[in-house]
Amino acid sequence: MPIPAAHRPLYRAFLDQGLDTWLARLPEQLARGLDRKRYGDLPAWEKAVAKLPPLPEGREVRLDADTVTVEADLDASRRRQGENLLRALAPWRKGPYRLGGVTIDTEWRSDWKWQRVAPHLAPLAGRRVLDVGGGNGYHAWRMAGAGAGFVLVIDPSPRFYWQFQAVRHFVGEADGGAVHFLPVGIEDVPADLGFFDTVFSMGVLYHRPSPLEHLAQLRAALRPGGELVLETLVVEGDATTVLLPGERYAAMPNVYFLPSSAALGTWLERAGFANVRVVDEADTSLDEQRATDWMTFQSLADFLDPDDPTRTREGHPAPRRAVLIAERPR
Repeated sequence: MPIPAAHRPLYRAFLDQGLDTWLARLPEQLARGLDRKRYGDLPAWEKAVAKLPPLPEGREVRLDADTVTVEADLDASRRRQGENLLRALAPWRKGPYRLGGVTIDTEWRSDWKWQRVAPHLAPLAGRRVLDVGGGNGYHAWRMAGAGAGFVLVIDPSPRFYWQFQAVRHFVGEADGGAVHFLPVGIEDVPADLGFFDTVFSMGVLYHRPSPLEHLAQLRAALRPGGELVLETLVVEGDATTVLLPGERYAAMPNVYFLPSSAALGTWLERAGFANVRVVDEADTSLDEQRATDWMTFQSLADFLDPDDPTRTREGHPAPRRAVLIAERPR
């Protein structure tokens, strides 16, 4: 069966990287992740991306700025066309972006998270990076802007896949073909891959009913000596403190374990990681996560107790996030 043109860069990248075992699984993974029968809105998202206006020569691309930016000389009509089509892919949760004169004010100020994380990373220049649960790929573009040689975003959401493809339309090959997206979850990464220099898992762990299994999967994807960057919801407390919220946490139904950062460090060590350290911990502010014109649904402010913003509306501690960095031993 011939490879669709849209998927050829991904296949070529897997060949270039020597990911032969995983390459054999790509047809099934792509077919499952982009199944039109399973995802009824998918054809509309695909059509929106296909209709994005062509870009003139001489675009200016910035992947190393807080706002991932592509400046292109589009007339007013094409700029409006582009904006309408980008809005058809909403809600936009991770960003911000400025694409062809259109500013996408996303729910999350993901640049703030990157500012907290980036100073603590091993230099990304030339590294092979896996971004687990990477959403529409905002952080992946920033990784490419920091010089990463190969970045693979995995996220099972087909909406995020098409948002990523929309950004790719504007970025073109300015990233050197470094950034790719596969609509799968961590469980679809071949076992014991031992390939990536850096693995990011940001905003994923608390959605996993078996957090130690998730940590083991992340470790297995890393080469010996590789670096894990783990960002997740935490609670204050000592090495024995873990919150199991119950049916919902901040209106989210699929939140399982919220450890203290000290407990999370112990989990990482139990999962076989070394040199574990907490590099950042802070409450999530209403300026960092909020409803916008590009994400018009309820956001963090709606999920907190209106009389006590230090608690969720279920009575749990309000969202607090920590970033931990660890290594797979050599």
